[in-house]
Amino acid sequence: MTEVLEQGLTVLSIGFSSVFVFLCILIVAMGIQAKVIAYLNKIFPVAVAESAAPKAIKASDDSEVAIAIACATLKQNHG
Repeated sequence: MTEVLEQGLTVLSIGFSSVFVFLCILIVAMGIQAKVIAYLNKIFPVAVAESAAPKAIKASDDSEVAIAIACATLKQNHG
């Protein structure tokens, strides 16, 4: 019984430590990647396209009245 428990703890520790090492490597790699991308952004900046301000769409009074009627009808029919 103790051999099975020892094997289980060995597998558990190998699994946890392999995941821990992988996550540490991942964190370091992401940090390096962030520095490389920041350096590349200084060399090759992204051009920002200037666009006109989006025009506001004004709903007509008829569509607002239609929405109000639909809401009232829905409320009357469903509670």
